[in-house]
Amino acid sequence: MSTVAVESNKKVWGGGQSPFNLSYGKIMMWYFLMSDAFTFGAFLISYGTTRFFSAIWPDANSVFKSFPFCGEMNLPLMFVSLMTFILILSSVTMVLAVHAGHCRDKNGVIKWMVWTIIGGIAFLSCQAWEWTHLYAEGAWWGAFRNGAGAESLPHFFKHDVDPTLFASGGADAAHKFFNFFFTITGFHGAHVASGVVINIIILLNTINGTYEKRGHYEMVEKVGLYWHFVDLVWVFVFTCFYLL
Repeated sequence: MSTVAVESNKKVWGGGQSPFNLSYGKIMMWYFLMSDAFTFGAFLISYGTTRFFSAIWPDANSVFKSFPFCGEMNLPLMFVSLMTFILILSSVTMVLAVHAGHCRDKNGVIKWMVWTIIGGIAFLSCQAWEWTHLYAEGAWWGAFRNGAGAESLPHFFKHDVDPTLFASGGADAAHKFFNFFFTITGFHGAHVASGVVINIIILLNTINGTYEKRGHYEMVEKVGLYWHFVDLVWVFVFTCFYLL
């Protein structure tokens, strides 16, 4: 009986080193990313379901065919491909920053964090141009509701779309498409913006020697997890809105 009592009072883990070899901060970051993934997943599943049950839908090659300073040139998906390249490149620089942190290379962390921040700002600038351009073409939250602004509709659809389907459901389809587009890309853009702010804070802490005093650069690694998650989500957003 006494042996059972001793066994029941024995602590498996006293709160020191994690049995999973992960710090509390990393585990909490993974929990946050999982919950955020569910949110993005719900948005994208809702978008996919709406599109699946729609007889007509705007054509990505017609909607996203413009490029800054190129006038009326028809360049389908070229600009969003540039945006995607910038974001993926910033993920590479974040990997290099994390690696420099593992090596306790303060100057390396500073250099690669600066490039990651520049990449994030460049992506947000591109997204701001894309939103502004679409707004100038009549697309925005609530646009085309009840046929309002219908004169801009043909610009967003394939030229060979069935005229009967276009007349009956074109405005409604465009309304749903752009509501989803601005909501989901805006939600993602907010994540990128918050990531840029956090990266700037981490950069300043690195410059001030905060992590050198702690003896590790774990904060850089945790922020890196968030940044890679944002990049991964963009791959799904890019696929759903621009490719399919």
